[in-house]
Amino acid sequence: MSKQQPTQFINPETPGYVGFANLPNQVHRKSVKKGFEFTLMVVGESGLGKSTLINSLFLTDLYPERVIPGAAEKIERTVQIEASTVEIEERGVKLRLTVVDTPGYGDAINCRDCFKTIISYVDEQFERYLHDESGLNRRHIVDNRVHCCFYFVSPFGHGLKPLDVAFMKAIHNKVNIVPVIAKADTLTLKERERLKKRILDEIEEHNIKIYHLPDAESDEDEDFKEQTRLLKASIPFSVVGSNQLIEAKGKKVRGRLYPWGVVEVENPEHNDFLKLRTMLITHMQDLQEVTQDLHYENFRSERLKRGGRKVENEDMNKDQILLEKEAELRRMQEMIARMQAQMQLQMQGGDGDSGAPGHHV
Repeated sequence: MSKQQPTQFINPETPGYVGFANLPNQVHRKSVKKGFEFTLMVVGESGLGKSTLINSLFLTDLYPERVIPGAAEKIERTVQIEASTVEIEERGVKLRLTVVDTPGYGDAINCRDCFKTIISYVDEQFERYLHDESGLNRRHIVDNRVHCCFYFVSPFGHGLKPLDVAFMKAIHNKVNIVPVIAKADTLTLKERERLKKRILDEIEEHNIKIYHLPDAESDEDEDFKEQTRLLKASIPFSVVGSNQLIEAKGKKVRGRLYPWGVVEVENPEHNDFLKLRTMLITHMQDLQEVTQDLHYENFRSERLKRGGRKVENEDMNKDQILLEKEAELRRMQEMIARMQAQMQLQMQGGDGDSGAPGHHV
């Protein structure tokens, strides 16, 4: 009976080649298997086409049962937070997309505090991530931090409104803001360019920090460098959204049909929809890194400075501290009153003993 020879291990690579150049492929396989997570927030007044644009961007219906409130309901309406999560798979790559909508923003007569709910939500996600990161089991942390915020600017005004400025200044140190001009088909090309310049000038004037695309590396190909330059020049993106298929020039396209012609959603000559989607997809990793390395680290360092204490809304916090101080003062006064009563009883008892008459023999 012949003895089976052990199989010899053969070096799959050429001599003089170690093999660590294959490490990016390992990272790629692991990332594809794990999937990706991304959270996108959309903020803007009602009727600017936020939901339509999001459905157009990701070719899905995130809001199948949405009920639009009437004008009377909007008068005293408060801002709500609606997070919708959808699993998207494309060519074997899975993306867990969470879209955070903010219905009610800018609808009420008094909009003074309408963005505090949004800021609280962003802080809560940072707080939850910090708690999970500091826990014992850190293997399956779900990242719900807001990585990007599309802020929709109305095309019907003459630039930014006071509410737009106040909101962006309040949140620009917490989230990557990407300004978007909604319903760009209501503007001519000259009006569009004029509005873009006006918005950029006002953003600079008020020192608002929006998301700036990183410069292309010197070793990148020329096509990518040109694409990055065009994307930078297109900010703020003027977009048109539509989920309807229309026949134009013998082919089916997504767009809007008007008496004078068809506005194609994915035609870069008609609007910046394609540029916005390209920016989001090609810089998704950078948006996550800026969130992690800049916004989250700022939040984390502030929390550590406060000794791990969670601070809520400043006004609520001051009221709460005053109430706690008053309650503590009452407890101290009650304790002092009890001690005084006990001392008086002891003194009365002592006086009674010393004043009792004695018997002399």
